[in-house]
Amino acid sequence: MDLNFDLYMNDVVEQARNEIEEAGYEQLTTPEEVDKVLQQDGTTLVMVNSVCGCAGGIARPAAQHALHFDKLPDRLVSVFAGQDKEATQRARDYFEGYPPSSPSFALVKDGETKAMLERHQIEGHDIMDVITQLQNLFDEYCEER
Repeated sequence: MDLNFDLYMNDVVEQARNEIEEAGYEQLTTPEEVDKVLQQDGTTLVMVNSVCGCAGGIARPAAQHALHFDKLPDRLVSVFAGQDKEATQRARDYFEGYPPSSPSFALVKDGETKAMLERHQIEGHDIMDVITQLQNLFDEYCEER
């Protein structure tokens, strides 16, 4: 591969990680971290982060702005598809009945995936639509803060 391309991709990945972390999501980078979080009682929003152009550019801002809501998950976490492969695969093990999709969001409650927003529900949609979809999940599964 071209060294310039590798450097560019490293910058893109770092920016995508920073955007999610700054929004308040904890990055899970190992299968053990995923298990520790997803086996807890309560609600967890898992963002499967991705550098995929259009969909990633919609999902990350939506992940941040959806948090301006009365009901929120107990925990916000992220795994990074294509980067932290083992952690991402372990998270996907919890998403029974859903094919791998990135970027995507999973709402996990008491260790069970209750709902997902898959890439096809993100890509081609505007950010406000994705925010509304996330907030509808929060309204259904989360407690008021």
